Amino acid sequence: MKLTFLGTGTSQGVPVIACECEVCQSIDYRDKRLRTSVLISVEDKNIVIDTGPDFRQQMLRERVSHLEAVLFTHEHKDHTAGMDDVRSFNFKQKIDMPVYAESRVIDQLKREFAYIFAQEKYPGVPRIAINEINEQPFNIDGIEIIPIRGLHYKLPVLGFRIGDITYLTDVNHLEPSEKAKIKGSKIFVVNALQKEPHISHYTLEEALELVKEISPEKAYFTHLSHKMGLQKEVEKELPENVYLAYDGLQVTI
Repeated sequence: MKLTFLGTGTSQGVPVIACECEVCQSIDYRDKRLRTSVLISVEDKNIVIDTGPDFRQQMLRERVSHLEAVLFTHEHKDHTAGMDDVRSFNFKQKIDMPVYAESRVIDQLKREFAYIFAQEKYPGVPRIAINEINEQPFNIDGIEIIPIRGLHYKLPVLGFRIGDITYLTDVNHLEPSEKAKIKGSKIFVVNALQKEPHISHYTLEEALELVKEISPEKAYFTHLSHKMGLQKEVEKELPENVYLAYDGLQVTI
């Protein structure tokens, strides 16, 4: 299995428009963050979790030539806005793109992308095969997906465990039963927005506490804001097996 971080930034990305802080002005490539998304490759199958506004750029940068499925964690625009660009895979692969999401998220996709789901479609629009999911495990081409329920303030969201990789973004609360699903993961990815308290995301300290509880072999923090600080400085503060993810980072297990 290979995990590729397509984007590791917040809804605004990093640098933030018009911001003059040291992170936004940094020339370190690791401080340049597109909106959060990952690609998980299992043998010859590619699965993307979330298609944010930078989806096209991310696919081109990583030279992704085929895509087997898209999973959505929740309906916020920074996680769904790029769905239109799956049509390139429609044209090449001659398939309707399998999309997996909760019913609430599907309803939002149908509102945001009404032209995709119209009864009389405009020529060339994306072709989507909707698959409704919940908290029960499901299967994509022989790959087991285990949903992990979290709360993004009061909004229910899903993370996913695929084999020995667990990916969570936009959460700040997990029930003990959901933590139990994560334990045993070799790679654990979780959001850590910033150091100061936040209403809907884990802080760096809270994310570190969660990693200590889960005890994976390695942990990577994503959905990072410019308020977190410079990559090279923050990483000095982290335990040996914990890292700040950055765009383009690949992890193979």
